[in-house]
Amino acid sequence: MKTTMKNILNNKWFLGAAALLMGVTAVSCEDQPDKFELTSGSPVVKYIRPGGIENADSLLTGAYLDNLVCLVGDNLTSIHEIYFNDQKAILNTSYITDHTLLVNVPSNIPETVTNKIYMHTADGNVVDYDFNVLVPGPSVRSISCEYATAGTEVTIYGDYFIDDPNVPLSITMAGNVNVPQDNITSITKTAIKFIVPENATAGYMNVNSIYGSGRSAFQFRDTRNILFDWDGSHGGLQSGHGWRNGMIHAPGDDADIPAIDGNYLYFGGTEIKNAIGGTWAEDQFCLNYWPEPSAGYPTLSSLPEMAAMLETYGVANLQLKMEVFIPEANPWASAAMQIMFTPSSVVDFSTASNGYYGNTDLPRGLWNPWQSGAFSTGGQWQTIALPLNTFTYTNEGKPASRGLNKADFDGLTIFVWHGGVQGVAGSGGDDETCNPVFAIDNIRVVPVE
Repeated sequence: MKTTMKNILNNKWFLGAAALLMGVTAVSCEDQPDKFELTSGSPVVKYIRPGGIENADSLLTGAYLDNLVCLVGDNLTSIHEIYFNDQKAILNTSYITDHTLLVNVPSNIPETVTNKIYMHTADGNVVDYDFNVLVPGPSVRSISCEYATAGTEVTIYGDYFIDDPNVPLSITMAGNVNVPQDNITSITKTAIKFIVPENATAGYMNVNSIYGSGRSAFQFRDTRNILFDWDGSHGGLQSGHGWRNGMIHAPGDDADIPAIDGNYLYFGGTEIKNAIGGTWAEDQFCLNYWPEPSAGYPTLSSLPEMAAMLETYGVANLQLKMEVFIPEANPWASAAMQIMFTPSSVVDFSTASNGYYGNTDLPRGLWNPWQSGAFSTGGQWQTIALPLNTFTYTNEGKPASRGLNKADFDGLTIFVWHGGVQGVAGSGGDDETCNPVFAIDNIRVVPVE
């Protein structure tokens, strides 16, 4: 009897749920009078405006790649496919009504330019409308090595690098120094490879295409606010100052490392364990700069350029840059490079303690590019950039209790240690090791541009 009653209750629940579902379905259909349905006939476009409601009163005759536009007209629900020049756009029926159609201009650059939109109907008719697809000028975001020497190949990264047969893409360095066309070895939409010419000059670069000119977001051979250059050639400090001053090498000291700009900082000489935090090798992989103004070692924040950068841009709009060389014969596969700016209240030369390495109230940047495999710089120097607003970690790779502030920029420590991520030297066992070598030059803090 109990079993029968249970079945009856279950059946009642099922029938009730089914009826409710049917009711919801019926209501849903009845309550969607504007639900998209492909119609017959041909569309009529009266005008095109920006997709954003705040610019609804503006009329457009053209738009840049990937911009949202709104077609206004009649019977726009008859549009089955739409093309801008020869590039198909993605239609979302949720944004199509009889009188308006929202669509993004395709992000691909057209191969055949007709300056028209082509609207295809379900019955095979095509209606066109005059409209220009605008391609931005080049966006020049970064370069593989800002301090590349003459005769070496570098790569510029960005977007909209268009090499038109009638208007070849070109590169102009500071002082209107043109890179010879023969020096440009490869061009894609997002990268350009070229050989640095002998007369290359320092400063901003421009990439020029048929669609305009774009200035670089970096300065080639940037000498702004260099904190450490290891030889004073750019006004930077020539050594560390602490328990570990770093090993300063001159050009020619290392057969596998071609100096890029005079002396450089050298790390290496022992193995790093694959285990998380498994190695503590201060002597080989650490630099301390602890201020001692009375002995001629000023706080970094008191250096005129550093003070001006902090005042003008604030921490959030600055980045640390440096050139790094890691030989292919000595790749890096475990432990993070920890970069710590240190306030005098935490450590200076008089306190002489490394206890702050594990201080979770001291934020730091972590660089560990080996996580997808053993890392080297491929036989070339490479510029790395770490925005200061990413200096938000503890030594274990966890969130620090705070980010950097202006009061932190007195000293500097770089230590290859821990990071909270298992190494990738081979099978992943804790006993595995790597034996990396690092060359570092021209540590600087410059604006994010």
